[in-house]
Amino acid sequence: MVTGNDHIDQDTAILIIEELGHKASPMDERTIEDSIFDEQINPNDPIERPPVVTIMGHVDHGKTSLLDFIRKSKVTDNEAGGITQHIGAYTISYNKKDITFLDTPGHAAFSQMRSRGANVTDIVILVVAADDGVKPQTKEAIEHAKSANVPIIVAINKIDKPESDLEKVRNELMAEEILPEELGGEYLFVNVSAISGDGVDELLDTILLQSEVLELKAPVEGRPIGSVIESGIESGKGAVATILMQEGKLNKGDLLVVGEETGRARLLLNENSEQLDFAIPSMPVRIYGLSSAPNTGEEMRVIDSERQAKEIIDMRKSNRKQNQLNEKQTLKMKSFMESTGSSDRKTLAIMIKADVQGSSEAIRESLIKLDNEEVEIDIVSSSVGGITESDLNLADASNAFIIGFNVRADSTARKMIKESDVDIKYYSVIYETIEDIENMISGLSSPVIKEEICGLAEVKDIFDSPTLGKIAGCLVVDGTVIKSNPIRVLRDNTVIYEGELESLRRFKDDVNEVKSGTECGIGVKNYNDVKNGDQIECYRLVESK
Repeated sequence: MVTGNDHIDQDTAILIIEELGHKASPMDERTIEDSIFDEQINPNDPIERPPVVTIMGHVDHGKTSLLDFIRKSKVTDNEAGGITQHIGAYTISYNKKDITFLDTPGHAAFSQMRSRGANVTDIVILVVAADDGVKPQTKEAIEHAKSANVPIIVAINKIDKPESDLEKVRNELMAEEILPEELGGEYLFVNVSAISGDGVDELLDTILLQSEVLELKAPVEGRPIGSVIESGIESGKGAVATILMQEGKLNKGDLLVVGEETGRARLLLNENSEQLDFAIPSMPVRIYGLSSAPNTGEEMRVIDSERQAKEIIDMRKSNRKQNQLNEKQTLKMKSFMESTGSSDRKTLAIMIKADVQGSSEAIRESLIKLDNEEVEIDIVSSSVGGITESDLNLADASNAFIIGFNVRADSTARKMIKESDVDIKYYSVIYETIEDIENMISGLSSPVIKEEICGLAEVKDIFDSPTLGKIAGCLVVDGTVIKSNPIRVLRDNTVIYEGELESLRRFKDDVNEVKSGTECGIGVKNYNDVKNGDQIECYRLVESK
């Protein structure tokens, strides 16, 4: 039943009008956005651009280690659980040619981001461990690359391991229709070791060879177009978006529209945090100055005036609201139809707060897949940043619990937590988050390892000690800080380091614990970047039913 307030599409409207005996004249459905962007077709001649290479494959098959060897730097150590949590983009120079790498996270939770990653990609490197062979995510990566029509180069990694079996891996890949070139197929195979570096030069040569065949070109002048590969909020700098440039030239100070966000490109940084005046195709660039963090995969465009920006964004917002409304109407009908059958299905309401957009989206996508006949997953909201008072109010009203992924509650929210019934679960590794919720759904009675926060100290001052390095002068504001327990360093309620304490002192004495309201000196092991205003959170793992 459609009422006078409902929207109908143009085709249906034409049918109704003709049915009533009138002549329908369709309105031009081209929007302001279409007319502005159509005028921006780049008149400049395309010239050769560097290839954009995405590394894909199963978790723990050595994708990040391989990229590290290529970049001669360490990324893996900083990642919780050795799993890449955010998409990174890096440009390297080899044989006087540039190659841009996208390091996509290798866990199944990121298939959403990965499918987008494949769409801005020219070449996919499929990393398969020689000792492990083809695994579920290897197959998933093959599907993504094939559906995006992107050529695949197979890198068989860990060839230096005694248990490696190259023949087995090749046969498993051929079963997935990945046939090597020497057997009449179209896929190039390279054997590499990310540890010793064997075969890495051959892999880079193969990439350059493949990119020559593809004849990759883009205009380097004129209106820029780019895609968001990651976004988040950075303390002191506001919203930041990592954009991969696709065509044109982005200049510092340009007025941008990215999804439903707008702003000027106040600051352009490359992957080494060096300031740039402009960015050209195939370059990854971090942009500061947007009104808020845009969604991963959104398109970036440059426009002439703030009036145009406002028109485009208002229209996008109203379209999104209308689509959501239409979706809700359909869902209401669907749930009504289902409820007439049986009403035994339980609902698990969840709110997601994460440090970056990609992670919140990946968690959301994975949780929705956990829906089954008995339990329905209801994602109340998923957003970026610390947990605030309004989040708790929303969770309370929706009977939801909150997942905090690499973020924490702010001081007002912490006070509220003590008085409210809202449950907050903190995580730092995506697959642990998913497993935990899976266990909750299946109602497993095995002991659950829960994290319990024992104490929180605020950094008031920093001192240099000749023997211990940097010491943070702290005030314990909540609970008890215990020297033997693991700790996290928080900045703006976001986790920036996990580790343990090197030293805990009261005046000149070493102590094992410091209670709330007391001042102390804290030395964090292997970490010297603690700043005034940071918080040091001490926690323990507790086993419970």
